[in-house]
Amino acid sequence: MASEKPHINLVFIGHVDHGKSTTVGRLLFDSGNIEEQALRKLKERAQELGKAGFEFAFVMDNLKEEQERGVTIDLAHKRFDTDKYYFTIIDAPGHRDFIKNMITGASQADAAVLVVAANDGVNAQTKEHVFLSRTLGVGQLIVAVNKMDISGVDYKEDRFNKVKDEVSQLLKTVGYKPENVQFLAIASLKGDNVVKKSENMPWYKGPTLLEAINNLQPPEKPTQLPLRVAIQDVYNITGIGVVPVGRVETGVMKVGDKVIAMPGREGKGVPGEVKTIEMHHEQLQKAEPGDNIGFSVRGFGKKDITRGDVVSHQDNPASVASEFTAQIVVLNHPSVITVGYTPVFHIHTAQVACQVTAIEKKLNPATGEVLAENPDFIKNGDAAIVKIKPVQPLVIEKQKDIPQMSRFAIRDSGLTVAAGMCIDLVKKA
Repeated sequence: MASEKPHINLVFIGHVDHGKSTTVGRLLFDSGNIEEQALRKLKERAQELGKAGFEFAFVMDNLKEEQERGVTIDLAHKRFDTDKYYFTIIDAPGHRDFIKNMITGASQADAAVLVVAANDGVNAQTKEHVFLSRTLGVGQLIVAVNKMDISGVDYKEDRFNKVKDEVSQLLKTVGYKPENVQFLAIASLKGDNVVKKSENMPWYKGPTLLEAINNLQPPEKPTQLPLRVAIQDVYNITGIGVVPVGRVETGVMKVGDKVIAMPGREGKGVPGEVKTIEMHHEQLQKAEPGDNIGFSVRGFGKKDITRGDVVSHQDNPASVASEFTAQIVVLNHPSVITVGYTPVFHIHTAQVACQVTAIEKKLNPATGEVLAENPDFIKNGDAAIVKIKPVQPLVIEKQKDIPQMSRFAIRDSGLTVAAGMCIDLVKKA
């Protein structure tokens, strides 16, 4: 039976090599969520590959290719229980090419642990990840200042304080309040302050990582909002039929509900009736926000529904936009963004090319005040209000109506160029 404890999706973010995977591995191991034997195998494997000390990271990096490269490529999901909550831990890649997965990870997360190496401090990707987390709506943050053990840092309080100040400044610029953020001093490889209190930092009076995640607040489930299930995959199972798999973003789905997939094959929507709902191989009568479910629908054919579609109730179908207005922030564009620019938008599970048809206002990213009307272009660091036209039908909702379905990232040639949210839309006729 799925646990009755509140569920929290927790993403680990931060710059490559700052110790995210090792932190997650150490947390799972020291709390008794992985057996000694499994770890011994990973230790041997790490030594064979000449990567001693990487065994904790291997706990999450279970793809063979990742073990050989020592870099987290894909999102790894692990279940983790404390006395208070049950967590799904998402270890998000810090590596440049993998920021796309990071977006998928952060957009599913209720809270994030930002891992920052004490010797390195804030790096380019630390900034990008903090910014994306904020734009994608991750409300709660823990900052783990890691590698306190390494030579030159030597568990010293002044180094911790310096990194804490540096990160606090960064958090303020994107709108997190540092006073609401838990700052931890840890050394994951040795296990200091991950699960066990460290004896090497008598000056540190804060929580361990385990205590810090237990201090998080469970998200309020947006059950009162209209049903929106973002489809990740569609399976065709003999004897059952078409089984879409996806995450309930908002609302409640019950067996017997009349639903519609939007945009569906023709962009007009495909109606059906929910026959069964399953999660973790258990049959459910209903599914709520945060549940990753597979469900079978009477009326859905094999070609009717695909990744990026959104399932809703027939009496309140998901909005298909012919155009929309968005507030965006430019993160990482090689030059400038002008009208006519057509990058790929990543929205819930959809990836759709969209054209910028107007740049209406340039804003101060920290305060939101208008700096210019109808500017010719926008560049890195600028926030703006823009008009967008999707190249094909796309489900998106207004931030004020269903915030969970309003956020997106903009990618172009392997980079996250910008991120933002939909503030208005024109429904497709």
